[in-house]
Amino acid sequence: MCEEKFSPWVKWGKRNELPEIKFPGIYVCAVSKENLENDKFSWISEIAYIGMTNSKLGLKGRLKQFDNTIAGKTGHGGADRFRYKYQDYTKLINSLYVSVSCFECNVSSEQPSDLRVMGDVAKFEYDCFACFKDKYGQLPEFNEKKLSPKYSLTIARGKRS
Repeated sequence: MCEEKFSPWVKWGKRNELPEIKFPGIYVCAVSKENLENDKFSWISEIAYIGMTNSKLGLKGRLKQFDNTIAGKTGHGGADRFRYKYQDYTKLINSLYVSVSCFECNVSSEQPSDLRVMGDVAKFEYDCFACFKDKYGQLPEFNEKKLSPKYSLTIARGKRS
């Protein structure tokens, strides 16, 4: 149901080449030893996180926050969970892929049509969670908040002592 709305998989380092990432939308991150680049999106078991944004900076801004966090800064909860497991940024990005689904609208607008599109983004994220859970019986690893701790609340705190 949801697959056709997504871009092909791209390597993490090429995420800014994705078309229309200035808009809000959904992003799906997968960690794979296999090369997924340019593969058609599908609900593969390697999917580790599903996220969304309705921010003014669009998907590009949210993916930048994600990148900053896996590289050692803070600002993205899901990426903080990634960092707990994958503390070597260089090693992670060699196996990290992303696929996006963009929703064209003006997030600064209060026009009913733009507000509806932003609502569609939020709903589609939940549809994506449901698609993944239908197939695998659980959410992606780093969407399972109770099962995947944050680096900043565990390891990083131990380093400050």
